[in-house]
Amino acid sequence: MTGAALALVLIMGGGANAATITPPSEAFAQNPGSDYFLADYTAYEAYLKTLASQSDRMKLVDFGKSEEGRTQWMAIVSSPANLAKLDQYKSISKRLAKAEGLSKEEAAKLAAEGKAVVWIDAGLHATETVTSQGQIQVLYRMLTLNDPETLRMLDDVIIIFAHDNPDGMELVSDWYMRNEDPKKREFGSIPRLYQKYIGHDNNRDSFMSQMSETTNVNKQLFREWFPQIIFNQHQTGPDGMIVFVPPFRDPFNYNYDPLVMTTLQEVGMNMHSRLVAEDKPGSGARSAAAYSTWHNGMERSIAYFHNSVGLLTEIIGGPTPTTVSLVPEVQLPNGDRPMPIAPQPWHLNQTIEYQYSLDRAVIDYASRNRERLLFNIYKMGANSIERGSKDSWTVTPTRIDALKEAGKSAKTNDTAVAFGRGGAIDPSLYKTVLQKPENRDPRGYVIPAGQADMPTAVAFLNALIKSGVDVDRATKAFKVGDKTYPAGSYVVKTAQAYRPHILDMFEPQDHPHDLEYPGGPPKAPYDITGYTLAYQMGVKYDRILDGFDGPFERVPDLIAVQPGAVKGSGKAGWLISHETNRSFTLTNRLLKAGQPVFWLKTGAKAGKDSFGPGAIWVPASPQAQEIVSKGVKDLGIDAVSVAAKPASETIALKPVRIGLVDVYGGSMPSGWNRWLFEQFEAPFEVVYPQRLDAGDIAKDYDVLVFADGVVPAPAGGPFRPTRGGAQPKPEDIPAEFRPWLGKITDETTVPQIAEFAKNGGTVITIGSSGRLATLLGAPVDIAVARTEAGKQVGLSTKEFFIPGSVLRTKVDNTQPLAYGLPQDVDVFFDRSPTFNLKASATGVARVSWFDTPTPLRSGWAVGQEKLNGSTAVLDIDVGKGKLLVMGPEVTQRAQSYGTFKFLFNGLLYGPAATKN
Repeated sequence: MTGAALALVLIMGGGANAATITPPSEAFAQNPGSDYFLADYTAYEAYLKTLASQSDRMKLVDFGKSEEGRTQWMAIVSSPANLAKLDQYKSISKRLAKAEGLSKEEAAKLAAEGKAVVWIDAGLHATETVTSQGQIQVLYRMLTLNDPETLRMLDDVIIIFAHDNPDGMELVSDWYMRNEDPKKREFGSIPRLYQKYIGHDNNRDSFMSQMSETTNVNKQLFREWFPQIIFNQHQTGPDGMIVFVPPFRDPFNYNYDPLVMTTLQEVGMNMHSRLVAEDKPGSGARSAAAYSTWHNGMERSIAYFHNSVGLLTEIIGGPTPTTVSLVPEVQLPNGDRPMPIAPQPWHLNQTIEYQYSLDRAVIDYASRNRERLLFNIYKMGANSIERGSKDSWTVTPTRIDALKEAGKSAKTNDTAVAFGRGGAIDPSLYKTVLQKPENRDPRGYVIPAGQADMPTAVAFLNALIKSGVDVDRATKAFKVGDKTYPAGSYVVKTAQAYRPHILDMFEPQDHPHDLEYPGGPPKAPYDITGYTLAYQMGVKYDRILDGFDGPFERVPDLIAVQPGAVKGSGKAGWLISHETNRSFTLTNRLLKAGQPVFWLKTGAKAGKDSFGPGAIWVPASPQAQEIVSKGVKDLGIDAVSVAAKPASETIALKPVRIGLVDVYGGSMPSGWNRWLFEQFEAPFEVVYPQRLDAGDIAKDYDVLVFADGVVPAPAGGPFRPTRGGAQPKPEDIPAEFRPWLGKITDETTVPQIAEFAKNGGTVITIGSSGRLATLLGAPVDIAVARTEAGKQVGLSTKEFFIPGSVLRTKVDNTQPLAYGLPQDVDVFFDRSPTFNLKASATGVARVSWFDTPTPLRSGWAVGQEKLNGSTAVLDIDVGKGKLLVMGPEVTQRAQSYGTFKFLFNGLLYGPAATKN
């Protein structure tokens, strides 16, 4: 070794030898971060394996398969000494996060012994290419740098660099690089969603955990590693700036432990400070963008419900150079935009340097606050256990309104007023109003065994388990108060670390009345406001307000649906309840095999078993017996063998050919429906506008399904406007994708849809695609609208604004479209259309409607009284066919199991009701 080389080693403190680790510039066709270049996942994966083989600072772990079967990798980076004891540190992280059975003193000792765990991921939204390309460079630097700060970080912190969406990175990168001319490269014309089913909504799946990738990530976050900080990186940043960095604007969800919010502000400001100190201007927080911390469905926000600090950055940049625009308002510094940036050309390598600084800032914070982070996650977990073990109350806007109302007639606190604290009221109202005994938070929830759709109840419980919630099962019957529950019932107690998440899944969200300014229009939320999962899924449960116990055992892992059974000994056939969603799967299997299946209009009885309207009747045959016997076991539903065909009038079902309408680039609501159809084994094909425009639709399809947003709606009208940009020219994309081009148009497509329906086809619309009802001449008016210059236009948001909430509707479950549903059902409603029947209407049936001026169950609703009396779900005759209009989003992000039956019934009922 030369003297100069030896001196360099001494100065750098030894450590990793960069010469033995392959730099990105040598591992890829071009250096990631170069203009007009994107590395794909195949190359990224190969590089991870190379790094793992060369560095003692990194362990590469496979943490699951994507929906398309690619491996999701996480690179665990720390000092070699820490990597040698990963299991020990993982155990400490888990014990502190779960907080069970730990004293404050024991937790302090573990915090002193443990290492902070920081999760930093990339690629969730694949067209946000900065995150994946930058992670390559960040990884290399963390494995090769030997400066004191890096070595301290590696010693104090275990950093998990993970990739959220391998399929998307492969698709987007390969699409961008397909053009040999760099100046012609783009990814705005990608033909399909960058996650197999749901594209951008993969960051709305966190609490439901339907997609494989989400389940894999949640397992690491809340069942394996329990990181104290979860950093989820995105783009693009606010206009005229480089990057949005936390803290976020209000409101935040009222279920959080306040310590998670204050820590979030600490970390966020540390990130801003590092950028400013490194002369990297253009960061903004809070009012700089719309991001809030209300909704549980996103990766960084589900973290808060688990006492972890969730971080989101939104940064500009990409492989094609761009410019920083000049926006006058953001040139004036303030507390949310401390250091404005001048307009200038901008390149991907500059963005990566910002990303590197932000990652370092987060890791540095974790290093300097290692023991605090570890102890505080215990503290928050212990707080949750304590709150769930005694009477406690969550203060929400509705309760504050009640407090203010009570205060109007109560004596004012004169001392408070004298000292300038206007608005103070009688302090005794705190107890009598905010802490009413009947308003206290539950100690737990009981999900009784034997409810009508037990497989859906199990799906709900599994969503909780996937996100780290502890669920118990009763080994024997038990009693709470005056009610006895059967063995096999499930119990979710709130005295556990993830109590905020539990409350958020069972209790209604009470979103504040958030205005742009006093007396002004409502401020649009970031995403949605009401989503209570137990409501959406139609799960039956009891809220238990007092402490309780019983013969309970902890469920060790995901719950398998208990096999169903064939009861009875009759030989004529089988009766099956319509109340379980999985009866649709069994029906699809029977129809696929050519077996007759009927719905009984008035239901039936078989011994002690009663079946409501729409009960499924399957005549006996050897093949049907095989399908039914196997199906009830697989699906967890029961069938009753009877000696004679029931006397009820029947609807004979037919095998159906379903056309699920999609558009070039992919529709997320349509993609969710595609996933649903696969799960419930519905026979379908994806159909694009060009095929509809060609006519003769009945040649290939019996049913057309138009998901929310698939039918375009103009801005300013009564239907929520459609998103989506310009489509590419046919000559600019490969020939295989050209048949996907086109849009549904009033002039060309709608007449073909009308012809299809008039000749016996079934058209199903969901959400804003209900615009087809007006285009097809249905005898209905849009309920929440006004007429101006002969046209119906939408109401102002000050008059009517329901931006994603759960509402209650009435249901006529004697109608085929509503078979199996209860008489009252919770629907997801996001500025959805509802209808009034015209006085002259014929051939129209109201299936579900609003019967109260206060239908809001969870979320936020301005002008909800305007829905009273309007119809949400319609069954309309169109010639020989059917138009089935479902205004609410009955398959919202595959969460609303409680309303799936509207769609499932429509797929079978429409063709069965065809007039010959």
